[in-house]
Amino acid sequence: MIFSWRRKKKVTKLNSCKELTIPSHFLCPISLDLMKDPVTLCTGISYDRENIEKWIEAQNSTCPVTNQPLRNFDIIPNHTIRKMIQDWCVENKNYGIERVSTPRIPIDSSQVTEICSRLMIEAQQGNEKKCRELVGQVRILAKESERNKKCIVECGVGYVFATCFEIFSMGIQDELLKDLLSGMTWMFPIGQEGISKLVSSTSLRCMARFMKGEDLSARQNAVIVMKELLYYDQSCTDVLIDIEDLVESLYQMVKVPICPSTTKASLTVIYSIISYTSSENNKKFVSKFVNMGLVCLVLEMLVDCEKSIIEKGLAILDIFCNFEEGKQKAYEHGLTMAIIAKKIVRVTEMATECSISILWKLCKSGNNENNSVIEALELGVFQKLLVVLQVGCGEKTKEKATELLKLMNLYKDRVDCFDGSTFKYLKKSY
Repeated sequence: MIFSWRRKKKVTKLNSCKELTIPSHFLCPISLDLMKDPVTLCTGISYDRENIEKWIEAQNSTCPVTNQPLRNFDIIPNHTIRKMIQDWCVENKNYGIERVSTPRIPIDSSQVTEICSRLMIEAQQGNEKKCRELVGQVRILAKESERNKKCIVECGVGYVFATCFEIFSMGIQDELLKDLLSGMTWMFPIGQEGISKLVSSTSLRCMARFMKGEDLSARQNAVIVMKELLYYDQSCTDVLIDIEDLVESLYQMVKVPICPSTTKASLTVIYSIISYTSSENNKKFVSKFVNMGLVCLVLEMLVDCEKSIIEKGLAILDIFCNFEEGKQKAYEHGLTMAIIAKKIVRVTEMATECSISILWKLCKSGNNENNSVIEALELGVFQKLLVVLQVGCGEKTKEKATELLKLMNLYKDRVDCFDGSTFKYLKKSY
């Protein structure tokens, strides 16, 4: 007798890409993916254009498959294999295979230079409509391939876009300005001359205006460009401190995230502003952010986010804890010590350094020293600090960790979760 639940079910094969074997000569030897733009080297081996160009750009002078020295670096399109791949895709469309499109001819520098020249002339004449057309041409070319993007960057289009942005930033040509910002997000570095155009008061105020607008794409592009500017020229913080509502805009971009890259860019801009401004302005900005609730917001964000965001959040909290009001807000949040203690190990080296620095500042504060140290002990901070010291860390972090351990040793009798053996280890080692 065979019970129904033990009967073998008939397996129905589905038309799925997983059941389809791609011919080996259609695969790029480097990526092992279906080639979209097959090209051939002087050794007779075909590769996907993007992969072999990266190989050559990495200063490799041999064929990846044969390991033979390349007599030249000429890359010849293999139209025969591309046509075979396209025919194969069409034959297997029922398996979900999409036809590989015919690649466009890569642009050359003369084509890009011509567009740049025309764009500069039209911008100086204030011809917004023509400028939008030319900017649109650049964006279309950039979407075609990474090679085109590289050519565009090398031809100095970033400087031209920055110049146009400054020229039109005082006007109301928002659509053109948004297009320029969108393009500049991937054009850095744009050279010192281009940076000087974007760090002008009119350009930065225009970006700040977009950051508090309703267009999510414009807000994202504006904060990404501002982040890049602060990386290359920290002096622009002197202009940013005078921009009204900038603090609130940055706070809102962290509170209501658009995407991870925007959150990272916003945190980076906040860190730059509170790090590189003068002490008086630094305190003013910290007060604004603290009063808005950024301390609590960052702490809650640290509970579950990616490593790079954790690093930036902890770096900001570390600066906030240099100020009494920042420390007070941290004390008032019930999960502060638990969250920071959890980030001491198993994140990144930078996160470890910032976490120990924050704990050191919170535990060394006179008014809350007892409670903070005892809570840290109960959370297992002592053992984690020992691990950090054993693994190795920077001198400043080592000094703070050692000082924290000695401070905790004074409160060991108030904590029931220790038998004293770990403290004997401390006395022996440090």
